[in-house]
Amino acid sequence: IVYTEGRLNNAEMRFTATEENPAQGVPVVILINEGTASASEIVSGALQDHRRAVIMGTQSFGKGSVQTVLPLANDRGLKLTTALYYTPSGRSIQAQGITPDIEVKPARLTPIEAKLQIKEADLDGHLESGQTPESDSKSTTESLANT
Repeated sequence: IVYTEGRLNNAEMRFTATEENPAQGVPVVILINEGTASASEIVSGALQDHRRAVIMGTQSFGKGSVQTVLPLANDRGLKLTTALYYTPSGRSIQAQGITPDIEVKPARLTPIEAKLQIKEADLDGHLESGQTPESDSKSTTESLANT
């Protein structure tokens, strides 16, 4: 899934998974952007490397470093970067991030005026839902409360 390479031998770690696919081939799409960082990038990169998911969005943040806090006297500490994260294929996440398979550029959505706004309820002979709007919203609220 991920491995680290660090300044010291004990900073080097490797995390693996089995080849079993609990999703049983169900397509997976992961959405990322510049706010996607650290553990989210590790998971995205691992799934991308193993072709288990399509990564979609914009370049991720690039937080691929491991920090260790060394305690000092008087409730103080020193934070050191001790290792870097790498995807299974050996890509560094640090300062590079994850590049999506499908780039979706940021955009502004502008509502457009619909030309024809016809609904089922507007048609002659349409079927009724069997519920009034009040009972429909009440049953939805009750269903949510019971979950």
